Amino acid sequence: MTKKSEIKLIVDLDSNRVPEKIFWQAEDSEAKQPSECLSMMLSVWAKQEKVTMGIDLWTKEMTIDDMNIHVHQTLVKLTDTYLRATKNSEAAKLIENCSAAFAEKLNLLKNG
Repeated sequence: MTKKSEIKLIVDLDSNRVPEKIFWQAEDSEAKQPSECLSMMLSVWAKQEKVTMGIDLWTKEMTIDDMNIHVHQTLVKLTDTYLRATKNSEAAKLIENCSAAFAEKLNLLKNG
C-alpha cells in the first residue's frame, strides 16, 4: 500500500486579497504547528497540458532585499534539483552561472 503525505498552505489575505501572512505545514515534518514564511514560489508540472503552473506569493512584510536573496537561493536550489534530476552538468552550469551573475549584480555575496 502506498503512503500519502499532505502539504498544507494557508494564506491570510487583506480586503484587497493581498497576502498578509503565509503559513505552510508538511504532514511528515516534525513541526506540530504551521511555519510562517514571507514568500513562496510553487511550481508544478501539469501532466496533461505539459506546462509549468505556479503560485508566487509574498506578504507585505517581504522586503526587496529579502526577495533578492530568496530568488538567488531559489536559483541555487534549482541548479541542484535540475542536476539531480537530469545528471546534465553542462546545462546545470548554465543555471549556476545565471545565479552567480544575479548575485553579483545585486551585490548579494559578502566577502568573509
